[in-house]
Amino acid sequence: LYTFFHIKRTLGVRRVGTIISGWFAFLIMAGLAGTGIFIVIFGQTETTRWIFRWHIYTAYACLALIAAHIVAHRYMYNKQAGTANFHRHPSLLSKNIKQAGLSLGLLTVILLALIFSGKMTTYFDRPVEIADYDYPFGPNPFFPSETATVNNQFVRQEQIAGSPQCGSCHEQIFKEWRASIHSQAASDPAYATNINLTVKARGMAAVRNCEGCHSAVALLSGQIKEGGQHSAVPDTIAHSEGIGCFTCHGISRVVHPKGNGSYEFNPQRGYLFAYSGNIFARKLHNFLIRVHPEEHRKIMARPVLASPQICAACHVQFMDTVLNDVGWIKMQDEYSAWLQSSYSGQTNQRFARHDTLRCQDCHMFPVANPDDPSANELGMARSHRWLGANTAIPTVTGDHEQVRLTREFLQADRVRIHIERPWRKDAPQSALYVSEAIRARSETPFFFYLGERASFDITVTNHLVGHDFPGGTIDINEVWVSFRVVDATDNLIFESGKVDKEGNVDPNANFYYAIPVDKTGKQVWKHDLFRMTGESYRNVIPAGQTDMLNYQFDVPYWAKTPLTVSATVRYRKFNNRYAKFALGERYQTLPIVDMAEDILTVPLLTKPPGIEN
Repeated sequence: LYTFFHIKRTLGVRRVGTIISGWFAFLIMAGLAGTGIFIVIFGQTETTRWIFRWHIYTAYACLALIAAHIVAHRYMYNKQAGTANFHRHPSLLSKNIKQAGLSLGLLTVILLALIFSGKMTTYFDRPVEIADYDYPFGPNPFFPSETATVNNQFVRQEQIAGSPQCGSCHEQIFKEWRASIHSQAASDPAYATNINLTVKARGMAAVRNCEGCHSAVALLSGQIKEGGQHSAVPDTIAHSEGIGCFTCHGISRVVHPKGNGSYEFNPQRGYLFAYSGNIFARKLHNFLIRVHPEEHRKIMARPVLASPQICAACHVQFMDTVLNDVGWIKMQDEYSAWLQSSYSGQTNQRFARHDTLRCQDCHMFPVANPDDPSANELGMARSHRWLGANTAIPTVTGDHEQVRLTREFLQADRVRIHIERPWRKDAPQSALYVSEAIRARSETPFFFYLGERASFDITVTNHLVGHDFPGGTIDINEVWVSFRVVDATDNLIFESGKVDKEGNVDPNANFYYAIPVDKTGKQVWKHDLFRMTGESYRNVIPAGQTDMLNYQFDVPYWAKTPLTVSATVRYRKFNNRYAKFALGERYQTLPIVDMAEDILTVPLLTKPPGIEN
């Protein structure tokens, strides 16, 4: 209003310097207001951060031009009137002083109210006392988990739970997380079965060993105690959160790469009303983040999140004497397998790759998400589905989209299988003269005679998996090679790796898995790893390496040419025996994913007289 009347009043003034500086100040002020209104309505995002910078620049420019305008006005006024008389309107000056004083007083009241509100949040800094908390494994309240907090103090549940709040701004990322296995780390029915086994055999405190990676909410807030509740109990916040937003984004550092939840959680108070349950306070909190996200970015995007070591905190595991009563034993270790691969850039094979690929690059690849504040200039943000190899849990929960995407992830040329051609050394040669130079460059044909013993070499290559294949819980997963041979009329001649009507895989198939055993040598097939003291068998393929298999069978005389030979790498999350035990009433047929396949057609010939077997 002031600008409108000021311009109207000065339209007839002939002071060029004053007019030009005033109009420029007005235009810059309009730009300042426009960028400010945009930030208030839409907030700051990664792609529109330049608008905030322009807002700051126009603010300084506006102040400079207003100062220039006042100086020009004073100079021209003095030049025309002979003297500057800014006090010729004392009533107007007094009125302006009163208005300024009133505004300053109101601002002071608002600031004091905000400061007082901020002081109210300091109760989060006070130590949390948990009544009747037991310490059977020593003074560390979270042991045998390797998880730590600052000064090993408990944290309040509000400081680590509340992932749905993040969805108000990061809607698509929240939906991705909700579909992920991280989100269901505590509600996984198989996990619940194993947790109950642990409680029964070792007591509630032993569950802490698992909860650092499956539910930091339950562990760090002190719920895991005698008479308390672990995260597998339905209708609890810990159960619904699993590994939530604040679990990963609250990690300040990785304590060590040995695993078992070896991270330090350092919660932040964050913005005003960060933990308020009042809807209006939450809206104000979200508004402050939108218009000034620098502190939010600093808190939620800590450097450790970009390091592969943050994944090692949980995707490396071991079992110690306090649980198995024998000694320390290594379990899964995707981090060390990645370090030993060419993807890490830290091995002698680093010449094989010019770039370094982290865990985040494969499992959190960018996806289209243009509406997210964290999206880059191409409208891409990292996926929070963490696609991997778990097709069982989304199958049980009915999340068909997650199953489909996981299947596509597994089939993206990560593993290859190849049937070597059975070249023969005794192939018949033509009676016609052929130059030796030509013959040296030719390949002998491949075929089999009826009645002879056929032999096939199969190669299975870990092509694009950044760690051992298979990885994760290889004691309860199933990866095997299905090898099948039929003749021209589709009569079965040989088969290995068949799945029967009850869902069981041929026990004589070639498997890639591990067999953990307890101290008596018995197989730990229920995944109750607190009994594990070692492995009686382990067969995996390191990143970039190849395994070779051989299959032999007799070609029957009744077979019709040609033979069709197929070899397939098949994968199923949970072997059938464990699935029936762990899923209980929720058991259903789990999907089998064919990750790679090769097919070869081989002619059959009748052996001519005089050729030895």
